[in-house]
Amino acid sequence: MEEPGISRRPSIYYRPINPNDLDRLEQIHRDIFPIKYEYEFFQTVVNGVGIVSWAAVDRSRPDGYSDELIGFVTAKFVLAKDSEIDDLICYDSSQGEETLIYILTLGVVETYRNHGIAMSLISEVIRYASGLSLCRGVYLHVIAYNKPAIRLYNRLMFRCVRRLNGFYLIKRQHFDAFLFVYFVNGYRSPCSPLEVAIFVVNYMKNGIKSVASKLTRKEEKGLKWLVCKDTDCVLPTQTKPNLGSSSGY
Repeated sequence: MEEPGISRRPSIYYRPINPNDLDRLEQIHRDIFPIKYEYEFFQTVVNGVGIVSWAAVDRSRPDGYSDELIGFVTAKFVLAKDSEIDDLICYDSSQGEETLIYILTLGVVETYRNHGIAMSLISEVIRYASGLSLCRGVYLHVIAYNKPAIRLYNRLMFRCVRRLNGFYLIKRQHFDAFLFVYFVNGYRSPCSPLEVAIFVVNYMKNGIKSVASKLTRKEEKGLKWLVCKDTDCVLPTQTKPNLGSSSGY
């Protein structure tokens, strides 16, 4: 039997993932991610063992489907001092053990994409992290070619702080990843090396344009300039089995 299609006005509701979602959660992961997740991963998610999660369901679907997953996000707690961005955290031992939330997987079934569900799921994670006084931020990896995910995290004001060459190995091919961070509870970190590099490049390009503009105004005959087009930093999207976050939406 085929699943019913999406209604014109879906009524999306967000709730924790529970054991009844196991089969559906596995199915969606198989359908949208290029890597295989172990059965143990799904068990920890549905039972909430060290993992927090949110499910998206469409209550406007007919009975039997109204509580079925059409999207999800899974995440786990990481001690800030043990994370990949520990160098960006200024520790205050008097405050206690500082933590981060690392997004493991994020996905929305194809027929429900472009309805803001992925953005809402990530917003749920940010809201949750913001309510934890010792949490310093939310972070994740994104594989470099996942442009929709990159645009999503940029809209949500995540910062790309690092590029990781060959981070993912998928079907014997390596892919770069970008590390995105969203700091919470008023926390701010120093500029990352990637951000510093972007600033320097843009500063140099603006300086070159300024010089070229002045010389052009002098109308020097026979002088030709090669004008370089502006290029933006391309921010990517993730994925190592159980190690990197995955995005499908």
